[in-house]
Amino acid sequence: MDNYRFEQLSPFLKQIGDIERVLARIALRSARPRDLERLKNAFQTLPDIQQLLSGNLPARLSELSDSASEFPELSTLLQSAIIENPPVVIRDGGVIAKGYDSELDELRGLSENAGSYLVELEQRERERTDISTLKVGYNRVHGYFIEVSKSQAIDMPAEYIRRQTLKNAERYITPELKEFEDKALSAKSRALTREKALYEALVEQLAEQLAPLQDSAQALSELDVLSNLAERADSLEFIAPTLIDKPLIEIQQGRHPVVENVLDEPFVANNLTLSPQRQMLIITGPNMGGKSTYMRQTALITLLAHIGSYVPATAATIGLVDRIFTRMGSSDDLAGGRSTFMVEMTETANILHNATEHSLVLMDEVGRGTSTFDGLSLAWAAAEYLANEVKALTLFATHYFELTVLPELSQAVFNVHLTAMEHKDHIVFMHEVQEGPASQSYGLQVAQLAGVPQHVIRRAKQKLVQLEDDAGHSEHKRQTPPMQEDLFFAPTPHPALTSLQELNPDDLSPEKRWSSYTP
Repeated sequence: MDNYRFEQLSPFLKQIGDIERVLARIALRSARPRDLERLKNAFQTLPDIQQLLSGNLPARLSELSDSASEFPELSTLLQSAIIENPPVVIRDGGVIAKGYDSELDELRGLSENAGSYLVELEQRERERTDISTLKVGYNRVHGYFIEVSKSQAIDMPAEYIRRQTLKNAERYITPELKEFEDKALSAKSRALTREKALYEALVEQLAEQLAPLQDSAQALSELDVLSNLAERADSLEFIAPTLIDKPLIEIQQGRHPVVENVLDEPFVANNLTLSPQRQMLIITGPNMGGKSTYMRQTALITLLAHIGSYVPATAATIGLVDRIFTRMGSSDDLAGGRSTFMVEMTETANILHNATEHSLVLMDEVGRGTSTFDGLSLAWAAAEYLANEVKALTLFATHYFELTVLPELSQAVFNVHLTAMEHKDHIVFMHEVQEGPASQSYGLQVAQLAGVPQHVIRRAKQKLVQLEDDAGHSEHKRQTPPMQEDLFFAPTPHPALTSLQELNPDDLSPEKRWSSYTP
């Protein structure tokens, strides 16, 4: 960022291809001609990069400058050996530059002069046979030949030997043409063999210096990343975060670096604080309200800070995070025999087993893939475990409003919600995070925005009212259970109790029978 050095460096870095991949192919002896051309271009660019990185630099840039050293000998070698824009593969030749090897140039000369010789031979044979349509040609199957039409093939010279008969023409070979063919084809084959040997030797020379080349490629890669991060920080108005070694994430006016660049309207920035005293945020609010964006931008800002980048916020203090765990979105694994809910629970189990108090955990809509009470119970238990046992910094988005009572049970849990406004069956999402729980999810309004038919929406509203009434009645019944009348301590004596009290046990038949018994 200092002195906008990235603006000067970027044009040169753009000229360098994926050198690490090229070097991997060189190590495997599978590099193609265009790989070597990329390496040649990189060698030509290195002196300019070295010049830009000279002078008083920060320590890390000085180390990268030293690692991205120049290779003048290899640069000269590739410039003299490889032509501009070589073919894709070495198989058909034409890769090694002219002047690099005298033997190859001589063999190529024999092949390249074949064209002028054949033109001269064709003209000479036309005059000799007085056949103006006679032509000399070549194909890979039959080699060189002299072709005339069938009507003119009656009186051919004695040295013409028939090579191939076509429907309307005859093809011949002469001893002179056969001798030339042997020389030309042999020269072409030998030239290709020679060129492949030279190419393999070139790759071996590069492989001998593979270690320093890899160090240079790694340094160039890091320079490229740093240059890109600097450009993004300048263009997108990122700021340098404050890094500490305590579990804390505090973001002022944080933004999602991707979403804000694809929106047509201004992005709504939000604040966030996670600390040991504020470990978990229960996030509620409408669908489409921005809960997932708020969670993802927190993870991205934390990750950007950890890789050494500026972040999209007006201020940020980021503590050390060992890992970022996410349970977001829905997907299945049908080939593996796992349903959407099974995938969700597998990811949840991984988080609960492996997250620590130094982790950042994002949990979005846990429990939605099963029945309401099952899902609510699982979400509740997972949130409690993360808050009380793991103590990880957690963002927990949910539509289970029952979870908003968790802050009453744990001091480190807080409610926040995304705001929305409703007017005459229309909903406007404010995308603003505020303290406290949301009042409703606005699911029917979002369904209407998605294009669900109006008669379905009307029926859904009727059913919603009915379900809410039934739920309210059931809740009242659970809160005020009917009192069962006590049989023995009722305010008014029960008739059965009155009859029992009037009985004399001595008058009962078992007593009478026992008293008259004689052993």
